[in-house]
Amino acid sequence: QVQLVESGGGSVQTGGSLRLSCAASGGTFSRYNMGWFRQAPGKEREFVAVIRWIGGSTRYADFVQGRFTISRGNAKNTVALQMNSLKPEDTAIYYCAADPAASYSVSESEYDYWGQGTQVTVSS
Repeated sequence: QVQLVESGGGSVQTGGSLRLSCAASGGTFSRYNMGWFRQAPGKEREFVAVIRWIGGSTRYADFVQGRFTISRGNAKNTVALQMNSLKPEDTAIYYCAADPAASYSVSESEYDYWGQGTQVTVSS
């Protein structure tokens, strides 16, 4: 059974940092692209970042603007999102997702497996 579990969310003030982690089990995650998405209250879920399983190249949403970094653990079954210089508009539930087809996509429809999400709240 495939399972993704996020951790590391919380509440910070503007300009603060958080590191989200996602632990994957039950699949061949070393060959999956892994992504992060987020959903703010009243808004649709949106792409944040993705990392390729081969080569480790990364791709980010425009709003990241160099503030976030996605990375994978050595065992390839973990993925992290380091978030710096957080803004109130970053407040959302953040989801980890896995793409077995390795499409390197920003579309959530390409991701087959999802975690339950972790809340990030940034206050001004």
